[in-house]
Amino acid sequence: MNNPTLEAFLASHERQAHDGDVLATVAALASAALAINKAIRSGSLGSAFGGTNATVNADGDTQRHLDLYADQIFLDAMRRAPVRCVASEERIAPVALDPESRIAVAIDPLDGSSNIDVNVSIGTIFSLLPATGAPGIDPAAFFLQPGSSQLAAGFFVYGPQLVLVLTLGHGTHAFVLSPELGTFVQTHESVAVAERTQEFAINASNYRHWEEAVRLYVDDCLKGEEGPRGKNFNMRWIASLVADVYRILMRGGVFLYPGDSRAGYASGRLRLVYEANPIAMLVEQAGGRATNALCSILDIVPTGLHQRVPFVFGSAREVERVARYHTEPSAIAERSPLFGNRGLFRA
Repeated sequence: MNNPTLEAFLASHERQAHDGDVLATVAALASAALAINKAIRSGSLGSAFGGTNATVNADGDTQRHLDLYADQIFLDAMRRAPVRCVASEERIAPVALDPESRIAVAIDPLDGSSNIDVNVSIGTIFSLLPATGAPGIDPAAFFLQPGSSQLAAGFFVYGPQLVLVLTLGHGTHAFVLSPELGTFVQTHESVAVAERTQEFAINASNYRHWEEAVRLYVDDCLKGEEGPRGKNFNMRWIASLVADVYRILMRGGVFLYPGDSRAGYASGRLRLVYEANPIAMLVEQAGGRATNALCSILDIVPTGLHQRVPFVFGSAREVERVARYHTEPSAIAERSPLFGNRGLFRA
């Protein structure tokens, strides 16, 4: 097999990484993912699978047994890695580890856990940030850096294949677990997101709650080749962020999780630190774009560990178009009042 293993890939990037601690931390995360994958493949026969705890995480979501299992597995792995502190979506506050280390890890241990019982792909999302300064610094401060400060980011998909998508700041790369070798093998080098697309992902059941710009964008896509876009679109929505991201990285598309008018959804539901920042880094390193519908996700300075943010990412031209629907919908070249829900004689 000519494709490099993850270990060989990391070794070849040692000079490009900020230091060996980044590579060692990625290797530890990959090892932990193997244990999570084993538990998932055991299904309901395994002790960690399915079931709901009588507890909620820091965002008020009900925790599954597998959420807590994954959280503990990754935390234990980080204790053996050169990591100063870990912030998990499942915990209110960061966990301090080695004060001499210089890496902070933000992690969503089990993304898409509502899909556990229905055999849909789920995953893990992680972000590595610099953690330097005096020992007395509040660990939470390390996670309130803009996404542009990330040293590395990635996610695992526990699906038909165990996939790792990773960036060290020099392109986005994909790996698949080889059962024969017992390790990850690179399958895609320097992934490039298609600049244009005819595919979008959004939860259309929330249509009535969206602001007008989002409704207009989706309406124009749904009108197909007879509408202002002049082409037919497909809609895809897996409701598992890692699976939707992987699809867009592989074949293009745009993903939207906007804020809406429902109580608690003004800023969407995805977390800036644990989900949007690492996904944005991966997508932009692959030539795509990632915004909060208006400005770059990677430029936003977090104000809290569990801050939510509207999230639009994917093919660059389509993400830019979504922004224009928010800022200047009437100036979009292909758009005509005759195609809109609001005609020339309607307010």
